[in-house]
Parts: sequence; structure tokens; C-alpha cells
Amino acid sequence: MKKLFSLTAGVCIALTSLAQNNAVINGTIKDGGNQKIIDAATISLLKAKDSSLVKATYSEKDGSFSFEQVKEGKYLVLATSVGHTKVYSKPVEVTGNAAVTVGTLQLQPESRDIKGVTVVAKKPLIEHKLDKTIVNVDAGITNAGSTALEVLEKAPGVSVDKDGNISLKGKQGVKVFIDGKISFLSGPELANMLRNMQASQMDQVEIMTNPSAKYDASGNSGVINIKLKKTKIAGFNGSISAGFGLGQGGFPKTTEGINFNYRKNSINLFGSLNHNYRENYQTITINRKFRDKNTKELLGIFDQQAIINRTAQSRSARLGVDYSISKKTSVGAVVSGFADPEDFNNTNSTFLKNKNGVTESMTYATNDTKNFWKNISGNVNFRHVFDSTGRELTADIDYSHYSSSSKQALGNYYFDADNVKMAPSDTLLGNIPSAITIYSARADYSQSLKGNAKLEAGVKFSSVKTDNNARYDSLINNIPVADIGRTNHFVYDEQIQAAYVNVSKSLSKKWDAQMGLRLENTTSKGNQLTTGQTFTRNYTQLFPTAYVSYKMNEKNTLSLNYGRRIERPDYADLNPFYFFLDKYTYQTGNPNLRPQFSHNIELSHSFKGFLNTTLNYYKATDLINDIFEQNEATKETFVIKSNIASQQQIGLAVSAGFAMGKKINVNLYGNLSNNRFKGFINNSNVDISNTYVESNASLQMDMGKGWKSELSGFYRTKALEGVMAINALGSLNAGISKAVLKNKGTVKLGVRDILWTQRGTGTAQYAYIDTKFRQQRDSRQVALNFTWRFGKGKATAPKRKIGGADEEKGRVKSGGN
Repeated sequence: MKKLFSLTAGVCIALTSLAQNNAVINGTIKDGGNQKIIDAATISLLKAKDSSLVKATYSEKDGSFSFEQVKEGKYLVLATSVGHTKVYSKPVEVTGNAAVTVGTLQLQPESRDIKGVTVVAKKPLIEHKLDKTIVNVDAGITNAGSTALEVLEKAPGVSVDKDGNISLKGKQGVKVFIDGKISFLSGPELANMLRNMQASQMDQVEIMTNPSAKYDASGNSGVINIKLKKTKIAGFNGSISAGFGLGQGGFPKTTEGINFNYRKNSINLFGSLNHNYRENYQTITINRKFRDKNTKELLGIFDQQAIINRTAQSRSARLGVDYSISKKTSVGAVVSGFADPEDFNNTNSTFLKNKNGVTESMTYATNDTKNFWKNISGNVNFRHVFDSTGRELTADIDYSHYSSSSKQALGNYYFDADNVKMAPSDTLLGNIPSAITIYSARADYSQSLKGNAKLEAGVKFSSVKTDNNARYDSLINNIPVADIGRTNHFVYDEQIQAAYVNVSKSLSKKWDAQMGLRLENTTSKGNQLTTGQTFTRNYTQLFPTAYVSYKMNEKNTLSLNYGRRIERPDYADLNPFYFFLDKYTYQTGNPNLRPQFSHNIELSHSFKGFLNTTLNYYKATDLINDIFEQNEATKETFVIKSNIASQQQIGLAVSAGFAMGKKINVNLYGNLSNNRFKGFINNSNVDISNTYVESNASLQMDMGKGWKSELSGFYRTKALEGVMAINALGSLNAGISKAVLKNKGTVKLGVRDILWTQRGTGTAQYAYIDTKFRQQRDSRQVALNFTWRFGKGKATAPKRKIGGADEEKGRVKSGGN
């Protein structure tokens, strides 16, 4: 690895020394209305012949700007700034190493009132870019009072299952980023964090199915990046929001938050405080048929009805600062954290029947669990711009510590078919603390090369340690007695070293290409202290990416991309612990899990930028997924992760965004896919496939005088999620909003899942496994939200506030509910 890093650094240094022209184009910017200097205007250098972008920069505090090392040719300069109409310079010609000036560009103010922050830019709900799909959260009225998880489940191509697990275009293994950094969470803990994150905190959701080599190779089906709100206005600005909602059955949900930003001269201070309280319920019905493993003969039936109530809070805070040391160098730091207490109560009734369906015994059970999950994270970042040609060096150091506690009390009460007590009651007490510490450091370098090319290269190191110590006690005569068979202590260490190189180039007016290669070396060790068992892993893998686009004409563009990716096991899935839902159902980790690998190819066509069609092929091996193991004698079922199979998917996705007149905007999305799972599962060869359709639509109307309305929804036909077949489900949503307080405030009223159709039902039928479930939660909700924006000032250039802790955060979970 030392040789690899040395080679990468040497390549970067050598490329910086390539001979380039020393010609300069410079000028200044002024406000054409009052001759005041405008700093932080966006300045773009364009080729005169076709207006294609060569370089971009920002004007300095005195209004000046310059482009260095410009090649010979004819150019235009474009200047833009918030509140002004854009302006072009006259064409200028560069010859030799001469310095050329375009003089002073006069930006004319737009004829509208921009006092304070009363003018709110109109953004479409959905934006389709060449490499990503963007959801503008505030543009969706029905997002008022929503959680981040509820926002995601309405996003194009995104599905959220009954447990809060996220898939993208029917593929699991999505990595969720927050402001460019992976959230460090997965499974139940990621779902819990997204349930406790308010939509009012979110600015955009970026969906990338095939990220470049600059991103960590982890993420089986792609990346979802949640961008939190940031203010780009000088002075003191921010927003305050509050909301109240009711779910089906009258369960309350409240949200409160404040985001603030103070920007003056070289210093930018930003932060947020948020609180979220939610009461939820769900009902689950499970039917399992226990069969002989060899003959498949029916042996008995398990019927269970459960009612789950969950009360959760989230308190989160973020504070950061950016400081410009000079015109070309800046540093920053961010500290954030959250505390999420939760009470979980599961009351269920289980009927154990013979093969003829006659009840032989009944068990009434309770599961009272108190979870407390907290985090503190810090980031220090550095950025230096060498010149206006795009040479830039960035670096990040990240630290994050997570700790959780989960205290369970599982009570069981046994009765015969006549409801007469048949055995003594028992209680199992569980105390499952967890601690996770993550360190990460990365450096990235980029520069423009000759011939309209760009180089990006970087290195990264991360270290993760998880410590889980689970203790179980059986309560006998009200005295806790250690349950040695279930108690366990597991420690896991992992280090990842990575390096990447990415080169993009404009081959001609019509052709553009990008090639990337990422190398990742993983070393890990697991130590089961209770039994003395250990395991080690050490593997090095290459992950190539490639992108080619062809502009057929002004209306049509074709693009083709390829990427290889890895999905490492989540930390908790390697942990051989037991986590109980009740006496008959529990889950456990698997220290023998291997990483899964996937190949993803996409061919896309864009028509006029609004109609986008994508044909994709996906193949994954050593697929990590849930499998069911059963004990026919005790009627117990446990879920364990395993490398069960390979997955193949072929899909066709179509999306369109267009206006109907001046008042109505429409966004449509549809995806037709065929999923196939093939492998050796539960000692049997399994080959299952399914073709399904998922769709998403929204209609937004501007009704005038500050009133807006929205109608949106999604629908998905029966689809496979691993070995589970999930039946069709969907949702219809509606909302209305009104601008108040001279456009500084917004009131939104939204209703989600109006028809109460987000009911999860499904089956798993393969080998000797035969089970089905039905789940209903309080997805039908009404919410009222108010936001007030305060402060005034002028827009400035955005600052960089993303860090380097990437893939590791996406794999943290403590094995919760």
C-alpha cells in the first residue's frame, strides 16, 4: 500500500509539472446600477465558437477575476450573480503568453424586490441530471412534517420495506450520505435516524446509481446523498420551523428546528438545533408452516398477531465554522451529534397448531425494550486552490463515536387450547450495550490537463472498532440468573486503505468520456471473547468505472456507464449475538459473511433534457441477504445473514418532467424490471424470479396569491426483496401551502397515504420454508408545518463543508428492532 500511495502521489506531482501556456485573461465586475463592487460573482470562461465551458471561478472581494494558463484561441467571459441578469464580454483572442483583459463587466440588477430573504427561488420537485436525480425537498408540499425516511420512500426509484431498509431500483445495499459523508449507520439504526430526521432540515436528495471512482466502492446499488440546508447569504440568516401531525389512530408527531448562519468577511459560522417526537404503532400478523426438511410434509402451524407501539425522540445539533486564510486557502471544522431515546413495546399472541390447524397451545408474550442511541462526530477540512486552471487540493480528517444501550424484558405466559395455564411463566432480561469508534482521513487532488481534460486523484485511510457486550439473564423466582448460552462479547477491528485516479476528457464537440480506477485494501479481525474464537480477513480489490456520452444533436444525448462495486457486511451482521423479538423469533449475526460484488451497466438517452430513458443490467455475486432457519420441535425461527445466492436484474426506467402552461408542473417516473435470485439456500437449490413495475408521479399547481397545491403518489406491483415476495403497495398524497408574513413565512398542510394503501404483505416460499406476513402501520398521516425565514443580506459563494469519513458509517448498526 505504501508503494501504491507513493505512486499515486508521484503521478499527481508529475502531472502538475506538465508544460502549459502562461496566457492570462482578467477583468473586473461591477453592479451596473450603482457601480458597487460585486464579490463572489460566478465567472465562466467559454469557447467563442460554441460557448462550451473551459473554466470557472469566483470574483475576489475587489471585484477582480483572472484565468491563468489559457491556451491560444477565442473566448467569451460570462458573469452571473444572484439578483442580477447575466452578462457576456466581447470575444477576446489569446495568442502566445500575452495578458488579455475583458475590462469591467456591468451586471444589471433584476427588476424585483430582494429585500431580506423574501424572494424564495422556485425549484422543481425533481431534477434529472446526466449522473444523478435530484429531489428538492421543500418543493414538495406533502413533505411538510415528514421524516427523511418518508421523503425517501416517495423518491423516484427508491423503495422502503416494512423494516425501513432502503433499496434503489429493486436492488438492496444503498449507501446513505449526509452532506457528502456516509451516515455510518445501516439497518435498523439507519432507519431510526432517518425516522428522526426532519424534512425541514433537508435541502436536496441526490440519487446516484453508478457513482465515479472518487466515491467509496461500497454501495451495492448506488448512493443517496442527503444535503442539509445551508445559507449562502452574508450577515445573520436562518429559519425556524415547527410542525404537528397525527397518524392513523391519533398518534402525535411533532417537529421543531432552527437553522442559522452568520457570514462576514473571511468567517462563516453555521449550525442547527432540532427536536423530533413521534408515537407510532403497527400490527403484524405472521403465519409459518413448519415442514419436514426432507419430505416437505406439513408438521405444524404457527400463527401470531402482534401489536407494536414505539415512542421515539431525537435531539440533534450541529455547529461549524469556515475560515478563509487567503484568497486561495480555507479551513473548516464541524461538530455534530444526536441523542435518540426510544421505548419499544411488542405485545403478541402466538397459537401453535397441529398440521390439521387445531390449536394445541398458546403463548402470550410481551417485549419491553428501552433503546438509547447517541453520537458525537467531528470533521476538520482544508482546501487550497493553486490557480484558476482548476488545480485544487482538499483534505479531511474525521472522528465519530457511537454508543448505544438496549435493555430488554421479554415475558412469556403459556396456556393450553382451553386457555388454562399449562407451564410456569418465564422472563428473559437482556442488556446489550455497543460502542463504535471510527477514524478516517483522506486527501483529494484535481487539476485541468491539456486537451479539455481533468484529472482527479486521492487516497483514504479508515479505522473502525466495534465493541459489543451482550448479557442475558433468566428471571427465576424474581432473581436474575446469568444465561450463559446467550451471553456474548464480540470485538471487531477493520482498516481500509484506498486510492483512486479519475480522468475525464472532452473528445470532441459530441463525445465526452471519463475513466476511473479505485483500489481498496481491507484488513479485519473479529474476536469472540466469550468463546475465544477469532477470524481474520485480508483482501485487495480493484473497482473500475467508465462513462461515455455522445451528443447526437441539440435534442438527443446518449450515455453509457459501467461500475464495479462491493458490499461489505454490516458490523452487527458479523456479530454472533442473539437479538429477540419474542421467544419464537430472533435474529443472529454471522462471522463467516463474505463481501458481495456487483457489476452495473447503464445505457441512457436524454431528449431535450426532460425525457430520460435508462436501460440497465446488474449482476451481483455472493449476495448478502436474510435467510430463515427453523426448529420444528420448538417452533422457533431465527433470521441470519448469509451469502445465499447471485442476483441478476434487467430494467428499463423512464422519467419526464414538464410544464402544463405556466401554472402546473408534472413529474413522472416508471421502472420495469426483472429480478432473479439463484443459489443454494437452506440445503436446496433455489431459482426465483419476478417482473415488476414501480411508478412515481407528482403534479404541482401555482394557484396565485401565494397559494400552491400538490398531488403525488407511488405504486409498485409485486416484487422480490431477497427471498421475500412483497405484494403490491402504494400511496396517494396531497398538500396545500400558503406564503405569509410578506413571503418570509410558509404554512403547509399535507396528507399522506390518503387511501391507507401502504400495507405490507408478503410470502417466502422456497426449500422447506413456507411463511407469510401482513403489516399495517400508521402511514396515513396529516401534518401542519410552519417555517419562518429571518435575516437579510446578499448571496455569496458556497463554502465546502463535506468530510472524508465515507463508507464506514453506512455499516453501523447495533442490531436493534
